[in-house]
Amino acid sequence: MTISEPTARHPALGEPDAEANRQLTTLDGWRKSIEGPPVPPDLLPPGDLKRLSTSERDFYDDDRLDHHARMLVVATSFVEKTVVCGRRLVLLNRHAISARRGLMVSGLPGTGKTSAITQLGRAHELLDRARHPNVADRIPVLYITVPPAATARMVAAEFARFLGLPVRPRSNMTDIIEAVVGICTDTRTGLVLVDEIHNVSQVTRAGGEVSDTLKYFSERIPATFVYAGIGLETSELLAGTRGAQISGRFTLVPTRPFPYGAEWKGLVATMEETLPLHDHPPGTLPLHDHPPGTLIKLDRYLHDQTAGMIGALSHAIRGAAIDAILSGTERVTKEGLSAIPLDHAAETQKKPARKAPR
Repeated sequence: MTISEPTARHPALGEPDAEANRQLTTLDGWRKSIEGPPVPPDLLPPGDLKRLSTSERDFYDDDRLDHHARMLVVATSFVEKTVVCGRRLVLLNRHAISARRGLMVSGLPGTGKTSAITQLGRAHELLDRARHPNVADRIPVLYITVPPAATARMVAAEFARFLGLPVRPRSNMTDIIEAVVGICTDTRTGLVLVDEIHNVSQVTRAGGEVSDTLKYFSERIPATFVYAGIGLETSELLAGTRGAQISGRFTLVPTRPFPYGAEWKGLVATMEETLPLHDHPPGTLPLHDHPPGTLIKLDRYLHDQTAGMIGALSHAIRGAAIDAILSGTERVTKEGLSAIPLDHAAETQKKPARKAPR
């Protein structure tokens, strides 16, 4: 059994199901992410708040809770660098027939790799839409993640799944690849984002076959390929002859935890501005701590607690804001932040609490 030809070229170009999943690894989910998050809910004046019925207050709070449940993407210097490098490579590859160059984004978990490449993809897609308004049959960006212990067929199936192509147990590998390449060529795919690429090991037979499959896709699809993963500089992705080929064609953009400084303070301030809380004082989360009269900035405390990881920072602030709504305190405090358990990496790297000067 082979993969069927796409309907009216392929089913992914049809009207998206309203209930389709919103994962980035599907075309419908990717397109929804491009639209950006909904407008943050407005805070009601105290008088209007008191006049709400119990059910109305529940709905009002639920809207604010849903807002805090969404990950905020902040235009950090790393995101900006990734977008600039990616756009440059897309332009350089525009007329390349073969040996197109790619981008590798590498770093520790929680340092913003996925956010960076998805922002690159968003910028590319919005530019493509602006250049081709009212054209629905283009797929400028394709996004997949590499599964653990992936095989070549599994990776090819991820390409097909994004495009909405059916992959049956008996589908021929060649047919899957040809269908994917045909659609990507017809719909002018210009950027392919491959996340979790650290799951590929060149020292295993299966990993080598995955690498070969990705290379074949990159040769057949006239697009710029972007890889993102953990510790790629020293990973088995770059081992051996295959790894040397990747090293020779891909530019590496490393990400690291943020140092405490102006950019970190700006990140905290930006996230604070998105908190629709009734009793939270503006500023950079200032706090009076012991001894009385000593002013401690929570941006420093947050850096110590999260080890400069932007993922842990977002989790801590949003989690504390959710607790503030549920508890009725309506403000983020040091106590509220300390009550939010972080990921294990941040917990093991965070610094001990600073003592106030005597």
